[in-house]
Amino acid sequence: MAGKSKGGKNKGKAQGAGQSVSAEPEVPVADGAEVINPENGEVCDPPAAEGGVADAEKTDGDAPVAAQPGKKPTEAGELHLYPVPVRTQSGEKLELQLSPGDSVIDVKQFLLDAPETCFYTCYDLILHSKDGSTHQLEDYNEISEIADITSGGCSLEMVAGIYDERSIRSHLRRVRELLSLSSLHVSLSTSLALQQESAQGKSAGSEKTVIQELDGLNFMEDSAGALTNLLASAPAEIKCVESIVFSSFNPPPSYRRLHGDLIYIDVVTLEGNKYCITGSSKSFYVNCSDGSILDPKPTKQSLEASTLVGLLQKISAKFKKGFREVLDRRASAHPFENVQSLLPVTSWLGAHPVTEHRRDAARAEESVVLSYGTELIGMQRDWNEELQSCREFPHGNPQERILRGRALYKVTCDFVDAAVKGAVGVINRCIPPINPTDPECFHMYVHNNIFFSFAVDSDYEHIPKDWKPDCQNGATRSTKVSSSGVEAKRDMNHSESTEVSNSISDNSSDASAEAQIADSEQATYASANNDLKGTKAYQEADISGLYNLAMAIIDYRGHRVVAQSIIPGILQGDKSDSLLYGSVDNGKKISWNESFHSKVVEAAKRLHLKEHVVLDGSGNPVKLAATVECKGIVGSDDRHYILDLMRVTPRDSNYMGQEHRFCVLRPELVASFVEAESTKQSTRQKVPDASEESGDQVASTSDAKASSVEGDDKSEESSAPTLEENSNSNAEILFNPNVFTEYKLAGSPEEIAADEELVKRAGTYLLEIVIPKFVQDLCSLDISPMDGQTLTDALHLHGINVRYLGKIAGMIKHLPHLWDLFSAEIIVRSAKHVIKEILRQSADHDIGPAIAHFLNCFVGKVSGASTKGSHGNAQSKTQKGHESSQTQKSTKGQKLNNTAASRKGLSTYSHLKSDGIWSNIKEFAKSKYQFEVPDDARLSAKRVSVLRNLCQKVGITIAARKYNLDASTPFEALDILNLQPVVKHSVPTCTDAKNLMEAGKVRMAEGTLNEAYALFSEAFSLLQQITGPMHKDAANCCRYLAMVLYHAGDTAGAIVQQHRELIINERCLGLDHPDTAHSYGNMALFYHGLNQTELALRHMSRTLLLLSLASGPDHPDVAATLINVAMMYQDASNMNTALRYLQEALMKNERLLGPDHVQTAVCYHALAIAFSCMSLYKLSIQVNSYIKH
Repeated sequence: MAGKSKGGKNKGKAQGAGQSVSAEPEVPVADGAEVINPENGEVCDPPAAEGGVADAEKTDGDAPVAAQPGKKPTEAGELHLYPVPVRTQSGEKLELQLSPGDSVIDVKQFLLDAPETCFYTCYDLILHSKDGSTHQLEDYNEISEIADITSGGCSLEMVAGIYDERSIRSHLRRVRELLSLSSLHVSLSTSLALQQESAQGKSAGSEKTVIQELDGLNFMEDSAGALTNLLASAPAEIKCVESIVFSSFNPPPSYRRLHGDLIYIDVVTLEGNKYCITGSSKSFYVNCSDGSILDPKPTKQSLEASTLVGLLQKISAKFKKGFREVLDRRASAHPFENVQSLLPVTSWLGAHPVTEHRRDAARAEESVVLSYGTELIGMQRDWNEELQSCREFPHGNPQERILRGRALYKVTCDFVDAAVKGAVGVINRCIPPINPTDPECFHMYVHNNIFFSFAVDSDYEHIPKDWKPDCQNGATRSTKVSSSGVEAKRDMNHSESTEVSNSISDNSSDASAEAQIADSEQATYASANNDLKGTKAYQEADISGLYNLAMAIIDYRGHRVVAQSIIPGILQGDKSDSLLYGSVDNGKKISWNESFHSKVVEAAKRLHLKEHVVLDGSGNPVKLAATVECKGIVGSDDRHYILDLMRVTPRDSNYMGQEHRFCVLRPELVASFVEAESTKQSTRQKVPDASEESGDQVASTSDAKASSVEGDDKSEESSAPTLEENSNSNAEILFNPNVFTEYKLAGSPEEIAADEELVKRAGTYLLEIVIPKFVQDLCSLDISPMDGQTLTDALHLHGINVRYLGKIAGMIKHLPHLWDLFSAEIIVRSAKHVIKEILRQSADHDIGPAIAHFLNCFVGKVSGASTKGSHGNAQSKTQKGHESSQTQKSTKGQKLNNTAASRKGLSTYSHLKSDGIWSNIKEFAKSKYQFEVPDDARLSAKRVSVLRNLCQKVGITIAARKYNLDASTPFEALDILNLQPVVKHSVPTCTDAKNLMEAGKVRMAEGTLNEAYALFSEAFSLLQQITGPMHKDAANCCRYLAMVLYHAGDTAGAIVQQHRELIINERCLGLDHPDTAHSYGNMALFYHGLNQTELALRHMSRTLLLLSLASGPDHPDVAATLINVAMMYQDASNMNTALRYLQEALMKNERLLGPDHVQTAVCYHALAIAFSCMSLYKLSIQVNSYIKH
């Protein structure tokens, strides 16, 4: 995407330094740490120092790339940009660099980012062509459709437009945004570079500065103290005006509306003057109003301007000066630091002390008009129509795919934003249900054209609830709707799950609502997750004429809310006749339509699903290409929608039984298995006459190759095939999604047995091939997750479900850092379900204290709480098990009575204590993950890392202060600053960009840097146009571009790209995400390559801080980072400090990996080099000899 050029501002600040990289033997260890091998995405591989000498033997392309260090890539991958002059409304001139493919919306966004035009929001763009003709541009026009800017002679002119009530309010909102610096997210890396530049300017000509030592090695031991250093202080606000608020004269009287008055604004300037400003359809001007009577006449001074900023500059000199300072502050930041993310990440730490909450009339106005969505009150968007219309955009050529992808991404992000706000409103009881006469557990909601329903965490019901104050009054929400009228709507509109157990008898409609829920337990967390995965799978299959809904899952205050767009007409009357495909009654009657079936078959081929025959309740055969419980519906817009996609992949044969009916294989596993089976079949075809023994050997080899392919690429853009890929070559490997279910299958016994055998083979492949290979990669550090999120991402990338955490943990007990990571993840996931149950029972005024009390029980040692309502911990396991089963039967489907305890003055959490909490955690871990939590887990856990992980999973924000985690109650209620929703969504990805990145990695592995650079640049350009720069895929592109430039010898250029990646990671993944830590480490290595060692060490200090929060001090990545720090000190001739870091790294690797591990050998080798540099040759030889052992 084109734009206004930025002259290289904040791009490394290193152009004057030498660009050669030291060739000393130890430098490859440092450079390898995170630069040669940073393509790990969210699966954080070990730094390059861990690979050491062995990195040269890897086949991921590192060595071939490094073989061409002097070859600088060309600019072939960049778009051709052409200068186009722009005349602003004020008469100023500026120049934009545009591409013919840019749309008018793009141009307006460029102008909105430019300091000269950032406050213009309502104008028309006039294009003056070379031949003298003029064209008024519409927003969705492409420049190339109007004129050829490649030949020159074209110019643009901004002409003031006509305001309406919507646009003038948007203009006022934009002015407020510009005057506030709260939206400016300045990265620490940018600040460090600016400080270094300033210091270099002051010390120019002076003697060489001495490299200061980082914080001592004890720095890594005080993780709790590190919390205070994570968050940067908020930028100091620059005050331009005292206040800008809507006047109490609003709304304009009717006789003034006839003269164009739209709003009245009261302004108090810094000089103390008060003005009443009229916002009309043509301009802003100061009226003569004074006191309580409106006088709409303009003042005698005729103070008028087409923008509010222009008018304020006329009436206040201090505003003019302050506004210039604000623009200068924004201009000094990196361009990406001014860009807002459509999907912002939440932080688990908040500022401490808490920022003073000051009066702000503008903020109060915004809260009053809050509508739990993205639009003003009364303006609701038709999300379904917007989404489906965007999907119907043509996408035959790259430019059409860009326009389509951008529209889909924007609409879906807006939907997620509105869904999150709506779900919070639902849980806070701000939005009324559409069926208020039904029991509360049956309530459904429609707001802003979004359908909301609840999912229940049925997994939690398998553990004892002896700590509850009133077990019999406990409740879990379910979304099964029993009333006939609402049930039809519910089933048609697809909430989380409509699967109904066969155990429900025909006369279940006469049973109580609670009994129905207790028997069926549909709407579970698992079904909601599976439904979202199925929706994304069909979305990526992208079959013309087959539609699915926008969907988001929001976890907040212990509840899980599923938000979906609404099928047109589905809520108006009985729409049971609109069902064309699938079943709403558990297969008793199965609908079928030839046209619908043909579309589903086309999707099934891409998803590796088999066309098969099932029997309905009457024994009639029906041919399907999806699960029985899916629903194909025709809306009133005549579009075909497919819903209830809980089982797009087959059942996991390793988890059978009704209680595991939602345990399905991951799409990544299915794709990997299909690839392995295809390889095996093709190998057998080549050797048809081979003996049985050789055939077994070939099969084993092919399995190994398949698993190797799966494990070789650790990046987020995995080379493992997706469900839709290889659909032609692997079409014969298709799964029957209805095997191992309660539905009756037609066909011969042999065919059914073959379908079941294929699913069993996939489960066996997961257990015997994928998981052992994954464990092998963990042990060899080819995969090196650092926290719960990166561990989950690594599991999913390899097709492993989280339920296998316990099994894998039992296979890596010999590696302390992995055992700690896996056991901590199981503990946190179990604790998450416990705290969610507490939050569901807590009244609004008890949320903060309840969270603080739980954290004290979880991290500290609470033993003196009241035992009222708790029967507890002295019970035997047998008694607990009996009580658990009784509790499970008595609590399902009942309304949670929060008010009863409140009336008695009791809090639902006050009786909780540590032993009871940990007892429930252990029970859940055993039930869910088949994992025995060690008795000393509470004491041995890395408390800060565990606390961080739990807060992120639940959405808790705590104060960033130093906690005494050894105290019995380290947390206070005031430490809980916020509880935020945690969101899963179906925002589409950019397939073209991912394909380009995959091709670029192949070219990079082949050593063709020019082609790799071109492909990565094109991928980044695509992402900028579709998603904007604030996207994790854009960060990956920047990382690969930095790698290519670094290997080509352009270290300064690599810093520019790496700085981009760092900013994007901070904004999209979080300040303390492991990828952000690796970004700082890479920046440090690049700066070190430019001989800016002090700046490099400052970045390394940040890396160590982030690693200490994510993983704690005991992790191989920490040891590798310490080696890199040592190498930097060694280059600065500070050998004593270098030795301290090397010795610490050696101790960590010996303790974590053992003395025989290759990474331990790397430490010995680095120590030998250090001793050699100190002329201690005998000691160097002695240390180096340890490598042979």
